[in-house]
Amino acid sequence: MGIRDEIREYIRSGESEAMDLGLEIEHFIVDDAGVQIGFHEISDLILKIGNDLGAKIVYMDGYPVGYVTDEYSTSLEPACQFEISINPYPDTATIRQVYDKFYTLWEKIFEERGYKFVTKGNLPLVETGKITPDEIALSPKKRYKYMDRYFQESGKYGRYMMRASGSAQVSIDYKDEKDMVTKLRVLEKIAPILSIIMENKTCKISTLPEHPDKKHLLRIQEWDDLDPARTGFVPGSFDDDFGYDKMADVIYTTPLILLTDEGKTTYVASKTAKDLIKDGTVREDLLEAERKKNLIEHFMSMGFFHFRVKKYIEVRVADSVPIDKALGYVALLKGLVYSEENLRALDKTLANITSIDEIQRAVEDIEKDGLEAVIYEGKTAGEWAGFLIDTAANVLPEEDKRYLDNVRIAGSVV
Repeated sequence: MGIRDEIREYIRSGESEAMDLGLEIEHFIVDDAGVQIGFHEISDLILKIGNDLGAKIVYMDGYPVGYVTDEYSTSLEPACQFEISINPYPDTATIRQVYDKFYTLWEKIFEERGYKFVTKGNLPLVETGKITPDEIALSPKKRYKYMDRYFQESGKYGRYMMRASGSAQVSIDYKDEKDMVTKLRVLEKIAPILSIIMENKTCKISTLPEHPDKKHLLRIQEWDDLDPARTGFVPGSFDDDFGYDKMADVIYTTPLILLTDEGKTTYVASKTAKDLIKDGTVREDLLEAERKKNLIEHFMSMGFFHFRVKKYIEVRVADSVPIDKALGYVALLKGLVYSEENLRALDKTLANITSIDEIQRAVEDIEKDGLEAVIYEGKTAGEWAGFLIDTAANVLPEEDKRYLDNVRIAGSVV
């Protein structure tokens, strides 16, 4: 079986009757002036704390860049954004406990060194124009050096995305191929609404260069104008025959920028997995199981779409937010897509939206008008936000429902 078919089967292997939710939050670690911690300082801390915890240390290019425990893992993003990735759990209470354990440990460590956690969609100093992304150093990883080089040619906002953006991501299980397709399409259709619910700006009137009329969804604007070959909504996801095969094709033909294989990272520019196999850079016939799995996961990681399909659906449209609001987001998604009744109802309610173009128009309207933007069926984004939250509230247990209050004031400055 070739790599392309292996990708399809990798996705299929994610089928599960579980209804778990994984949460990832990226944090800026800044001093009192808003300047981010340096790479070597936080890398050294990761090594020390990871060892103290008895965790597995993750290295890249010889540097400690994260650690893995039984409950969560940490990693460093391009400009030292410090990410926690919490293992999937079915309830918000456990997710909260795991996060609090992580936060309490690290808050004290950072305070002792004059730093604090900040959760925003963009680094405040950059969003407010006090500095430019060019003034921020990248982590000394080949991966980020190569990405930075590539994005200078592919779009306007690569430096903003890498150096100054932060997100919150949630992973969703699927039972089978049909369930994956239904959940992905419904999530894509409500993505513009989720984005404005989870907007987290420092200044209400701040904008990006070249877009003074767009005061909302700055992080989404950065991603959308980064590289059309790997961003936006999943290509072909509204085709009648979309499923595991088509998703595998998307992954197989997305330009990779770089190849990480057997511990080495090399620059491959716009070559795809298909290209690398065709030109012999990757020999399918020589791949052992573990190496093949690592390559597949690498190929998946280089697509930066608003949604990734791996062994779960990764929802990537939210700004980084404090844990209370993040748990409101988790609860909202749980109530919408893990209720068969709500999922079917949303699928029917949104049936007239049949293309990515329609969803993208809603995104662009919200970028200009925020919650007041009139999007689907003549309703505003704010009205749709209220509808989604009320729909989720109807099925959630009390312990989850209480977190919805944290997302009801949608789009406010947190």
